[in-house]
Amino acid sequence: MRIFMAHPESFAADTAPSRRWLSIVGIGEDGVDGLGRGARDLISNAEIVFGGLRHLQLAAPLIKGQAKPWPSPFSLAPGEVVGMRGRRVCVLASGDPFFHGVGATLAAHVPADETWVVPAPSAFSLAAARMGWALPDTTLVSVHGRALDRIRPHLHPGAHILALTSDAGGPAALAKLLTSLGFGASHMTVLEALGGEREHIRSTQAHGFGLTGIAALNTVAIEVAAAPDARILAYTPGLDDDLFEHDGQITKREIRAVTLSSLRPRHGELLWDVGAGSGSIGIEWLLAHPSLRAIAVEADAARAARAARNAAAFGVPHLDVIEGRAPQALSGLPQPDAIFVGGGGSADDLLGVCIDALKPGGRLVVNAVTLETETELIARHAALGGRLSRLAISRADAVGGKTGWRSAMPVTQWTWGKA
Repeated sequence: MRIFMAHPESFAADTAPSRRWLSIVGIGEDGVDGLGRGARDLISNAEIVFGGLRHLQLAAPLIKGQAKPWPSPFSLAPGEVVGMRGRRVCVLASGDPFFHGVGATLAAHVPADETWVVPAPSAFSLAAARMGWALPDTTLVSVHGRALDRIRPHLHPGAHILALTSDAGGPAALAKLLTSLGFGASHMTVLEALGGEREHIRSTQAHGFGLTGIAALNTVAIEVAAAPDARILAYTPGLDDDLFEHDGQITKREIRAVTLSSLRPRHGELLWDVGAGSGSIGIEWLLAHPSLRAIAVEADAARAARAARNAAAFGVPHLDVIEGRAPQALSGLPQPDAIFVGGGGSADDLLGVCIDALKPGGRLVVNAVTLETETELIARHAALGGRLSRLAISRADAVGGKTGWRSAMPVTQWTWGKA
């Protein structure tokens, strides 16, 4: 959808009158007083006005057509809107409809040239203005209807975070999470009902959070301060092994960094992490960029549960963990852009199944520690090419009261790209 800032009359001649039948108007806490002439006209001239109950109440003085609250569940909403195609329909949204708003949802169902959009300032824009923070230098996180764990990767000393919460209890829950992770000294500002008569701004520290009577519509500004033992997730791949819950079945830090480099994550791609163990590869893949997706497949029930717990602890609870044995468990999964096989590569033609499943241009990375799997990788390399590497890591450790080198099992890695 395109966003037009001109007055509605200026595009009426641009296409047939029925072409742009849907308008999406952002409205803030200041209601109709904060709307320009174009936005007011779109609401007043609409035959049907969709919105949440709060939005419909805010716009009530302008609504002349039928006011329709969103259905429950909301997943039915796009169908209801599209069912009105050809009539004058207006959708009311909070602030900017394309910033965690309904505009992005409707864009998947209505072409841009059928839509007129008038955004209002988002909660993030208003909060940044109140805090005096530059938006490009601020991390914006929505935990509205989402797991609070999503904030974890952004917790770095000195960082500025704006978090859009779900309800009145959201700020206290965030404070509790920050404190448990070693960020209790962080300064929190709760900004409520921004832009309206009920606007209220209060500040406190996370470890002493005691604010009450918080409005359901709130945004939290966090100035991150970390204790020496705070759980800080570095931006580079190869996170410390001790950050993961594991039973020894984990791709070690140095090998993991090389493996992520070989997988080469790209925007919007899907990874299969086969034989996921602790889930470390899938987790670090997701941490590389918010557009990435990953499915972790693990045969052992305890390890599958552990991978899910690790995903939450690293702020990527959207890791899709499937308990099942490969290759059978791979049947019916969405086609991947990249596959990592961390174990069992010599069984049941698993590599053949993975090769067939990959999208064109996809990457397959297999790590072997057993002679059986290494033999399979050597044969695949001879037949298909790719890159075969031997990775050996030694760490200084105590040996008989002194310090010496302790070597981890060497890893043979085969990396192959599908034409």
